[in-house]
Amino acid sequence: MIKYVLKQNKNKKSLAFGKWYAFPVVEETMDLAKLAKHMEEHNTGFTEAMCLGMMTAMVKCIKEMLLAGKNVKIDNLAIFSVGIRNKVGAKSEADFTAANNIAGVKLRARATGTLSNANLNTSASVKKASVIGSVSTSEGSNTPSGGNSQMGENTPSGGNSQTGDSSSDNGSSDNVDF
Repeated sequence: MIKYVLKQNKNKKSLAFGKWYAFPVVEETMDLAKLAKHMEEHNTGFTEAMCLGMMTAMVKCIKEMLLAGKNVKIDNLAIFSVGIRNKVGAKSEADFTAANNIAGVKLRARATGTLSNANLNTSASVKKASVIGSVSTSEGSNTPSGGNSQMGENTPSGGNSQTGDSSSDNGSSDNVDF
């Protein structure tokens, strides 16, 4: 169950000013150690330490491959890649310098396979969170029916917390800048 809260767009310069949007409630961020413990509890045949060792090595190798200019696809999870954050465009190719025109790099992750946005929209259910804090209670229930659920999607301003590409807006016609 994915819980959400509603927030009103208060950016007077936005076309979506005054409209309300759902944002996911994150109750916990699990680190590799907690994920390893969870995996061991699912009878993977590996101990918590073995799972943690493999995942730690995987993270190190993914970083190494990304910095070598390669994309890394983990089936049914995501395709990880590196993007470039540009400062401003150069007037010509000859005027372009990395120092003047590139702000930095960023990690991108695009859902793939059984974790794709289409599959999430058909298998996830959402519920409004009535209290946010250490313990959340929920009221009302809703399952997405192909509408704009904004599940993990970035807003055009990058306002959500996904590490992925912000080019997809799930069919929404509103540009949301909070």
